[in-house]
Amino acid sequence: MKRIAIIPGDGIGIDVTREAVKVLRTVGEILGRPFELLEFDYGADKYLREGITLPAGALDAFRNEFDAIFLGALGDPRVPDMKHASDILFGLRFGLDLYVNHRPVKLLDAALTPLKDRTEADVNFVIFRENTEGLYSGVGGFFKKDSPDEVATQLDINTRKGVERIIEYAFQYAAGHGLTRVTMSDKSNALRYGHDLWQRVFQVVRARYPQIEANHWYIDALTMQMVKNPGQFQVIVTCNMFGDIITDLGAQLQGGMGMAASGNIHPQGTSMFEPVHGSAPKYAGKNVANPLGAILAVQMMLEHLGLAEPARWVEEAVVQAIRQKKTTRDVGGTLGTRQVGDAVCELIYSVAS
Repeated sequence: MKRIAIIPGDGIGIDVTREAVKVLRTVGEILGRPFELLEFDYGADKYLREGITLPAGALDAFRNEFDAIFLGALGDPRVPDMKHASDILFGLRFGLDLYVNHRPVKLLDAALTPLKDRTEADVNFVIFRENTEGLYSGVGGFFKKDSPDEVATQLDINTRKGVERIIEYAFQYAAGHGLTRVTMSDKSNALRYGHDLWQRVFQVVRARYPQIEANHWYIDALTMQMVKNPGQFQVIVTCNMFGDIITDLGAQLQGGMGMAASGNIHPQGTSMFEPVHGSAPKYAGKNVANPLGAILAVQMMLEHLGLAEPARWVEEAVVQAIRQKKTTRDVGGTLGTRQVGDAVCELIYSVAS
């Protein structure tokens, strides 16, 4: 039995996580091996009530007692500085050393892409974003804050270990999935030191995989190419900040933020899966949020846990839901959040039978 921690989060995170849990229960029922799902109330309500973001001992519990974590969206206007969201999300990513951010960019139906005359074959690649370093490492500070002479610094931290292991993971993924091209993207023509390290390490790692074509785009050129000719990409690997930007562009190519899922991976440890959209508090509880990104995050989790066939059931059920218009309005349907979750579960039974 797989043991999974569920953190619904805030806003529509709670709404879509409920549908993701339905899918997990459906898959467990079909397999005859229910998942053990334990819910944690980490979010704005707990923070405002108790002043607690991640309790003491939470990281050890997740690391040692769970096979995976499912995280809903975080963010609440009652916490203007979003301290709880930052503490929970970055606390989990950094505390569990989830150094791989895995973002599939996979168009499931041609009608969903804003690109003219593009099909499912044209938008089908994966982006690996370094997840624990870079500009998001939190190194920096203020000098003479709130004065006319204020100085703010934010350091871009790139270690040899961190850069090498994310590039290595990208090549390993390509080799293990029958892919033949890995693209590294940086801004080494302007950001000389950290991105010079990315260039040098990329050359070292690519030499270990002579069967895989390795190429490079500067990040500004890459964003243009993702729109102009997305079919040229199979695996993209880049740093934390650039990865954050281009994965949201990728989400739009596949149908919007409501369709995008991600994995925060440690290959030898407990990994975390989440939809990538925000908490959208004004829509919370109104039965309008698209749960398909959350459901596709479940699909990623199942695949990561070695359950490839159930993962296929989930993806195929989502594809059928889209084609049958059993979706929310943002992707062409008329159903509410709960009804989409129910429809996907019914389709899973059909696909698996």
